[in-house]
Amino acid sequence: MIDFFMGMATALRGAVAYGRGMQLLNGMFITIQLSMGAILVGLVLGSIIVAFKMSRFKILNFISFVYLGAVRGTPAVTQIMLIAAIFFAGFRGNRVWIGILALGINSGAYVAEIIRAGIMSIDKGQTEAGLSLGLNKVQTMSFVVMPQAVKNILPTFVNEFIVLIKETAIVGFVAIQDLTRVAQQILARTADFTPLLVAAAMYLILISSLTFLLGLLEKRLRASDRAQR
Repeated sequence: MIDFFMGMATALRGAVAYGRGMQLLNGMFITIQLSMGAILVGLVLGSIIVAFKMSRFKILNFISFVYLGAVRGTPAVTQIMLIAAIFFAGFRGNRVWIGILALGINSGAYVAEIIRAGIMSIDKGQTEAGLSLGLNKVQTMSFVVMPQAVKNILPTFVNEFIVLIKETAIVGFVAIQDLTRVAQQILARTADFTPLLVAAAMYLILISSLTFLLGLLEKRLRASDRAQR
């Protein structure tokens, strides 16, 4: 057993030697960039799609229907490769933008459903109360419904962010140097799988931290609900 742990320690030292540790940290930084950028794009796009889906204009309903069906009905890997091939052909800038846009478009479909479910969870009487006070539909949604819906939306939204972090591993298909791709490249050069273990541990630490924060957020929201009753 002692020999096993000593061997693992030696392998871990080798995994981060010769600048490999810094390469993995840079890959982690790219992964965080991708996640943050994509969730912001997804939030903006998801909010627009919800507005389209709840609109009384059929053309907007149709646009939301096509978008949601296309995104949820095709693999994320296929989407990112199509976006890179069609919209970024010959692109020589920072390829991180390809990942942010592709992952954001994918996430937007799921964020839209999260927001819609949060809105639908609010009793219709709240909307009627807002309208009876002289507010228009937009004002009622902004000042009456959404502040209440946010409590239901936030935990699921954070879960979507956690899922998105793990999905960033697909960006290697379009040559973005995220954490997983860096680990794969080190593996290809050294024939040592330890960098993949280090990458997995880095993902685990990041996601566990977010899960812990989500637990604190849910406790605060439950406490707030109890205080209002």
